[in-house]
Order: sequence, then C-alpha cells, then structure tokens
Amino acid sequence: MTSDRRRFVTEKREERDEDFLSLLTAEADALVPDVLDAYREALAGDISVRTVARYIRRLATAWTWQRSAHHHDTALLAPAAEMADALADFQHDDGLFDQGNLHSPPDTSFSIQDLCLVLTLLGQDDDPRTAGLRATVTRVVRKAGPALAASGLHTPNHRWELCGALARIHVLFPDSRYPRRIDQWLAEGVDQYPDGQYSERSHIYAAVVTNPALLTLARLTDRPELYAHVARNLTATLYQVEPNGEVVTVYSRRQDQNEQRSIAGYWLQYRELALRDGHGDRGRFAAMARDIQRRIAEELPPFEDPPGDALAHVLDHPELAGLLPASEPLPTRFTHHDRDTRSVRVRRGASTATVFGGTDFPAVRAIASGLSTNPTFLTFRKGAAILDSVRLAPRFFSLGHFRSEGLEPAAGGGWRLYARERAAYHLPLPPEHRRADGLYPLTDEGRFWSAMDFPHRRREYRTLRTEILVTEAEAGTGFDVTFDVDESEVPLTIELAFRPGGELQGTGLEPVAGQADTYQLVSGEGTFRLGGDLITFGPGNGKGVRQPPVVDPGERYTWLRGSLTPPGPRVLITGRSPFHYRLSLR
Repeated sequence: MTSDRRRFVTEKREERDEDFLSLLTAEADALVPDVLDAYREALAGDISVRTVARYIRRLATAWTWQRSAHHHDTALLAPAAEMADALADFQHDDGLFDQGNLHSPPDTSFSIQDLCLVLTLLGQDDDPRTAGLRATVTRVVRKAGPALAASGLHTPNHRWELCGALARIHVLFPDSRYPRRIDQWLAEGVDQYPDGQYSERSHIYAAVVTNPALLTLARLTDRPELYAHVARNLTATLYQVEPNGEVVTVYSRRQDQNEQRSIAGYWLQYRELALRDGHGDRGRFAAMARDIQRRIAEELPPFEDPPGDALAHVLDHPELAGLLPASEPLPTRFTHHDRDTRSVRVRRGASTATVFGGTDFPAVRAIASGLSTNPTFLTFRKGAAILDSVRLAPRFFSLGHFRSEGLEPAAGGGWRLYARERAAYHLPLPPEHRRADGLYPLTDEGRFWSAMDFPHRRREYRTLRTEILVTEAEAGTGFDVTFDVDESEVPLTIELAFRPGGELQGTGLEPVAGQADTYQLVSGEGTFRLGGDLITFGPGNGKGVRQPPVVDPGERYTWLRGSLTPPGPRVLITGRSPFHYRLSLR
C-alpha cells in the first residue's frame, strides 16, 4: 500500500486529472469545520456509530492529504482520538455495534469500512503523532473481524457490504476466516437482473452499497468478473437519469421509492469503470462522470452524501484520479423498456416520462419494507415543470389505489397497464364447519382480519377491472392517458401531484375544502408553470356528490392512520364507473 501512495504522489501531473483533484480537495476540506463543530453532539448519549466513524475518516483524509488546507493540522488529532475512544467504549464484547439494530453485523460493516480506510490512510502517512489513534482504531477493527466472519444479515445488499468490510480487514490483518466467509456469500450469486438492476431496484443501495462493495471485492480479492456486474448496472442507470440529475425511484423496493435521489452518488463508480478497459460503455461512463463533476462544481442539488467523502477512496485507490477517456454522447432521446422493473422510460430532450407497472404482489398482500408499493404509475417532466405522480384511487371496498399487475406494449402503440381487484361477500358456513360456541378462528379476508373462519365460506365476488393506456402524442409533445374502468357505480379520483414551487392556473380549478394546496379540475384545462416551463393537463370531468374529490389510500393505510398524500400542489379529476376518460398531458 505504501508503494501505491508513492506512485500517486510522484506521478507526472499530466497523468492526473487536476480539475478533479482540486474540486475533490475543496469539497473534502469544507467538511472538516463541520466535523469539528458537530462531533461532540454525535458522541452524546446513544452515539451514532456510523456518523462517528465517518467523521474520523474525514479528519484522517484531510490530515494525510498533502494538498489539504488541514494537512497535518494538529487541531484534528484530539477530536479524532476522542471519537475513536468513544467507538471502542461503545463496541460490544463480541465486536459488533448497535446501530438501529442490536449487535448488528451489517451496520457494523459500514463503520468498519470507514475505519479500515482510516488505518490505510494513516498507515501510508506514517506520522508518529497518530500512533495512539491508529492503535485504538486497530483494536476496534480487529475485534470486529471475527464477528463479521461468523454473523448474519437482513437484506441482499448487506451481503456485499459485509464482504467489502471483510476484504478490507483481510488486507490489513490477514485471517483465513475472512476470505472463506466472502466465498460463502459470493457463492449465492450476485442478485442482478438481466437488464442491470439489482433485486432491490434501489438507487440508494446500488450507489452507496452494492456497486462500491463489488468494486472493492473485485480489486482487493482479485475477482475481475465482478466489474461486469457494476458496468451492467451503470449502463442501466444511464436511462434512469432525469435532465436535472435526479434518478428514477418509483420502481424501488426500498425506502427511496418515495424519495428523490441524485445521480451524484454514482460519481466514482462511473469514473472507475470509464478508466477501466474491458467493456463497451467507457465513453458514456466518462461523459456521466464529467457531468456529475460539473453538477458538483456548479453546486447543483441534490447531493444526498457530501461529494468530499470521495477523496478517501481516491487516496486509497490512486488510479481513480487518472485522466478520463473521451466522452461519448449520453442518451437523451429514447424509449427504454426495463422488463425487470416493469417500467418504461421515455425521454425527448428536456421532456421525460416514466411509466411504471411493476408493483409487487406477494402471495399475501402486504405493505412492507422490501416491496414495491408506490401506486404512482406515471411521471412527466417538461424542463423544470415536474408532475411527480399520476395515480388512480377508486373507492372500491377500501382496497386503495390502482396498482398495475403488469406493463405491456399495446397493440396500437403505447403501453398498457391493467389490474383486476376482487372483493367478497361471504356466505354462511357449511354445516361441517359450524361451531355451537361461535368461536371461529381469526383469519384474513384479504382486506381485514376477523373471527369468521373465512377460508371455509363460499364467496360472492365483486370485481373491478381497470385498464390504462399511455400513448405518446405527436412530435413528442406529451402523452395521452386513457382510463377504462368497467364496474358500475364506483366513485374514483385521478390525482396529479406536482413538484412544490410551481404555480397552478385554470378557470376550472376549484379548491377542495379541508385539503391544503389541493384543487379539483371540474372543467377545461389547467396549467402548472415553473419559470419558463409549462405542463398543460385536462380536461376537467365535472363534480358532484356522486364523484367526490376523495383519494382513499385503502384500509391498509387508514387503519394505521397512514397517508399516501404526496407533497406539493395536487389536482384531482373525479368520475364514476363505468369510466372512460382521456387525460391529456402536454
């Protein structure tokens, strides 16, 4: 490792990307005052292990980097030592930390990776003034290693994070248990779909956990085949980037399905694969790395994680500072169907849309972490004007929003979404299942639980069939969304949720009583404007007591007093089945 450091320090300047290093140094330096101001709060009470480990890493990075304004600044040493001592005290006897979960191997892995970087950087620097700090961090890391090599985890991405931690520990403190455990986890296979997304379909975990961990394993454990997984994921992600740098999250199976995420989290991954031979997308990866760097330099949000945190990885892996190859054009005009996520991305320059028909339906319907449950089936953008969500909410036995059971090309063009909802009325129990005491088992009806012994009853069903056809308008000016709902006498509401910050206008817009920033479009068209960008929508579909402006999230949410109301201004278009309506978005 010392030879890597010397190579980085002494290599010719023309072989390094000086703009990249200058930006990265400035971003990393800006983190140091924040750490010094905040670290005592992080140590208070039930300490945030991950935050404290990351703080130590930030100080160690600045201390060791010769270009940093804080290089060998002794003011960094006492806070770093205090935080390291606190981690050592907080660590359990088995080597694990509590972080949200008790004695948690995966959460410990996140912090141990940071601490391994601390030891690597301080070891390369080899300044005697950090000897005590290094000794403390060494005790923490060595204590954690055997536990990580013997313990379990919860989610797919945890496997790779834990393996990444074991690989880093093994480089510092070799132990046959560590590669053996890595082999066991990798033998399960990398959870990647053919089109490139990982099984959790999450940009949080792809960018922050899985891709970085696989790259670490490829480099430190001599598994070059793992680079192909990351390259395939990065290629898939090229089609999920919005013009403003956000990435599509609606299909995620994790918490980001209801969040906005930035492409910035992929910065070093695009850079590393652009600098590596062996795949055909190097030019586009270089272009994306440059675009992310431009966004950081111009301070274009959002950045979920500080870009300056990347410097530690560059110091650990100096090749990342190399000169990028020539850029090739990024995709800006395409229709991309990702069958694994049941989504379609349409981009026409500054205008984009996402059609989503991939809600998860396990054998027992549930609203839970790890499932795709976002009822948004369409998003639409024209520059800065953003329609974050189009949803349909029938008031049918309190079953909640329309959630498509699939996505397929329509025969006449466009994309077809569809669902069939069934609700039952239950008939008397057959004689052989009746009880004189009336104490029947508590069973699940599909909507609720009751002591009714539902499985042994015959049922009478009511069925709601819904089809939605999304077609692109001429010349890429927008979309038509055609709704067909066949059951009779079911009130329903189409909900359009726009990004906060814009202005709604339209003579047919009427405020909805008791619902903040919510309007019903009863006639004509409405517009949503942000700056010079405009989305036109409509037409309105009247109003009345038989089609109230109500969005019913369903009993699964309302029983827990939950809400699916998105932020920002909302427009409701109401109707009653049988419902045949075409929504125009331009």
